[in-house]
Amino acid sequence: MSNSNIPKDGDFAHWVEEKSEALKHELGEKFPVPPTELHSPSVHVETGRQKLEEVLLEHEEPTEEFLEELRVLEGAPPLSDAELDRQALEAGGADGDNTTPE
Repeated sequence: MSNSNIPKDGDFAHWVEEKSEALKHELGEKFPVPPTELHSPSVHVETGRQKLEEVLLEHEEPTEEFLEELRVLEGAPPLSDAELDRQALEAGGADGDNTTPE
């Protein structure tokens, strides 16, 4: 007993891909997102600098630029408590508001 509604090999995958692309296009028109909002905070934009989280958590191979920056930071003198306090008060925290330091 054969059913004519059963898709041939690869037809279903092709159909799903077509539907997925159509849906992405439709949603993109309804909810446009600026390109800067499309990347994950944990994944750097290729033109950006490599982050420590990417090397440690995502097991990326550190770039030479990253290693040089790390060497410079290791050689820097420690910050005083007063400097740390000043930086904390200037930072806006998660909301970016400098008038409400966290």
